[in-house]
Amino acid sequence: MTARRRLRSMRSRLLLFISLALVAVCAAMALTTVFVQRAYLYGNLDDRVGDAVERCLGGAALQPRLTADLGFLHEQGHPTGMVAARLDADGDIVSAAVVARENTARRLTTEQRAALADIEADGSMHTRTVPGLGTYRITALDRDGIRVLVGLPMDDVRQMIRGMVLAEAVIAAVGLSAAGCVCAVVIRRQLRPLGRVAGTAVEVSRAPLGSGRVGDLTRVPERDTDPDSEAGQVGAALNRMIDHVESSLTERLRTEERMRRFLSDASHELRTPLASIAGYAELMNRGTDRIEPGTAWRRVSAESARMTVLVEDLLLLARLDEGRPLQSAEVDVAALVAEAVWDARAAGDSHDWQLELTLDAEPLVTGDEARLHQVVANLLANARVHTPPGTRVVAVVDTRGAHCAVRVRDNGPGIPPALLPTVFERFTRADASRTRAGGLEGGSGLGLAIVAAITAAHGGRIDVESTPGRTEFTVRLPLAPQTPLALSGEGARAR
Repeated sequence: MTARRRLRSMRSRLLLFISLALVAVCAAMALTTVFVQRAYLYGNLDDRVGDAVERCLGGAALQPRLTADLGFLHEQGHPTGMVAARLDADGDIVSAAVVARENTARRLTTEQRAALADIEADGSMHTRTVPGLGTYRITALDRDGIRVLVGLPMDDVRQMIRGMVLAEAVIAAVGLSAAGCVCAVVIRRQLRPLGRVAGTAVEVSRAPLGSGRVGDLTRVPERDTDPDSEAGQVGAALNRMIDHVESSLTERLRTEERMRRFLSDASHELRTPLASIAGYAELMNRGTDRIEPGTAWRRVSAESARMTVLVEDLLLLARLDEGRPLQSAEVDVAALVAEAVWDARAAGDSHDWQLELTLDAEPLVTGDEARLHQVVANLLANARVHTPPGTRVVAVVDTRGAHCAVRVRDNGPGIPPALLPTVFERFTRADASRTRAGGLEGGSGLGLAIVAAITAAHGGRIDVESTPGRTEFTVRLPLAPQTPLALSGEGARAR
């Protein structure tokens, strides 16, 4: 099983494939070399055989009547081991001899002559094995009735070819061994970064991610994230994935924490009016001498209304979270903000309410008019509840640029810096930091969360800036298709 796994590894497969490729290349080169050299040596041998038969034929032509004469073998220059024969008109061997040392000729035996039989005198090359002499390359020629057969031994050529094959095999084996070792070292070094990436992936896979605890997950070292290499690309992608996992887990923990806090605050907010209603009902059950019925019913109605508002706010946030579509129509933001300012003035005339319009284009947006009115009303109510009497609250509508901006600004005590990052989260309150008007109870902490959710549902965004003496909420909504107005600068002011 271990050997099978090793063969399945990339390192082993690369080494195997490269080795096979090198073996195939070396084998092809060796075979090509051997065949080329063999053809060359055999061609050279055939040329020498042809030259020898021409020479012998010339020597035999000096005495054409002596059809069995082999005297030309005694001439200088004939190689040792050459065989020669004279043929008759039928191609049968009349006489045959082999050149021995010191230019002497020795007659061939009947068995040896039989090995040379049946060779046509047409100049074609033949290979025959002569008993006791070896393998020969043989040809025969016929000129003017003089027929001569000549053969040269092939053993030297064959031995040379065998030696060449052996030498190439040894060189190839040594070369392949050296190349295999070099390839193994190179592959190991090149795949080492990939091994470190795999090790990082294994460590991350062993991390207890399911428990929800987010720690410092192991990252691929920077040296293994080179985008110019495949292993570096894998390492960089793994680091991005780990970053995404950590951010997702962190966000999940934050979401779970917000959900726990939301459920806790919602249950507390609902428990308070329910407890009040139950208390007044208990007093009524004990008799009217303990509390005036009218007072009890008024308090029950007030607590019921408070609980109804809270439930409606929670349902609105749930619908916005689900992404349910809102009504869509053109809304005149200037008119909407003016109405909200007049409503706020009627609800809290102890504040200084102002409206400013800075319009370069018609303040038209596409959206749900009722929900957008709720956005402005919540911002104005937030300023009224959290600032003391006499505070100046200014609502601004500005259409300069590509957005319609609605700003609600007051000169109250401001929002604590620690509260600013979470001011748009649900059930966020600043009761201990900002003065309340008239000692009234604060809201449920859902007003600004609803403002942010409605703004996001309309494709806009909301920002807040706050310092002691100046707090400004800015809602930016995309403008609907519009036509330019002649108005510019401060268009109107309501007090």
